[in-house]
Amino acid sequence: MGVQLNRFPWFLFLFLHHSPTKAEDNTSTAARSLGSNNCNWFRGKWVYDPSYPLYDPYKCPFIDGEFDCKRYGRPDNMYLKYRWQPFSCSLPRFNGLYFLKKWRGKRIMFVGDSLSLNQFQSLTCMIHAWVPNSKISYIKKDGLISVTFKDFGVKILLYRTPYLVDLANEKAGRVLKLDSIRSGDAWKGMDMLFFNTWHWWTHTGRTQPFDYIEDGGKIFKDMNRMIAFYKGLTTWARWVNLNADPSKTKVFFLGISPTHYEGKDWNERIKSCSGQTQPFFGIRYPAGTPMAWVVVEKVLSRIKKPVYLLDITALSQYRKDAHPSWYSGIHKGMDCSHWCLPGVPDTWNQLLYAALFG
Repeated sequence: MGVQLNRFPWFLFLFLHHSPTKAEDNTSTAARSLGSNNCNWFRGKWVYDPSYPLYDPYKCPFIDGEFDCKRYGRPDNMYLKYRWQPFSCSLPRFNGLYFLKKWRGKRIMFVGDSLSLNQFQSLTCMIHAWVPNSKISYIKKDGLISVTFKDFGVKILLYRTPYLVDLANEKAGRVLKLDSIRSGDAWKGMDMLFFNTWHWWTHTGRTQPFDYIEDGGKIFKDMNRMIAFYKGLTTWARWVNLNADPSKTKVFFLGISPTHYEGKDWNERIKSCSGQTQPFFGIRYPAGTPMAWVVVEKVLSRIKKPVYLLDITALSQYRKDAHPSWYSGIHKGMDCSHWCLPGVPDTWNQLLYAALFG
């Protein structure tokens, strides 16, 4: 099979300017409505709250070194003290005990990349702070991590798969298969699925974990990454339509988590998030909406099953101060992609809590 180069950038224009049918409009509204009737949870501001953070990082046994900024020497504390405040309402205060009682005997799975790990560890820490003496099982094996709160029978799992679609080792090399999800059998039977993907789609050169891209039976050396992302996410949407049972499983998708490697994104002449100690307090984030967000919106607008979008992009864009930067136990160099814990992913989980119980 010969190697081809993808040369169809016009495809991006076509799908972004596609006008959804009436049926798609109805599905989009039903599938992605989150929040109360009079409140958009995702429009608001960060406010100082002396009661924060929601847990002590030194007392949570689940935080990996890459997110454990205090343990690895971050000297400032203000980044821990900000709470997300929607403009027209307030989010319910997170109650881990209530969460466990309501989800007794159920299984929750996060599926995605290291941002899913970030959110998974945040949620387990938030719950653990409410039941510090509860019996817990922690298992880590073959890309799957689980934390079980035994007194309640609640199991929270993480399934690592950075693209959601398959990445396979074949004779030709490592192949990213845009139209295949064989690993999806491991996701079935959950009471909640929480998906995420994006960051690895931007990796090129030596940092990308594949040699070729396969789409429609054809092999490409590379292609426009936004188009590849759209195709892969459409395959995931097809999997949800075929396999998710709304009467048994709630399905969420985490919006695009922003990075802060370019100060020009927030109108500063710096080249990273290093030394940032305050959020961006402007009304509108200068960098605007990332194109990947548009792709997610488009794919979710066409999906048939209910998938709830946690639209965390804008609120997370303001938090240029909340990345590990140099204070990480794993990453070498600057990390302006992941988030310190405690930190921004706690707000993502508060929004999840509000979606479940608000």
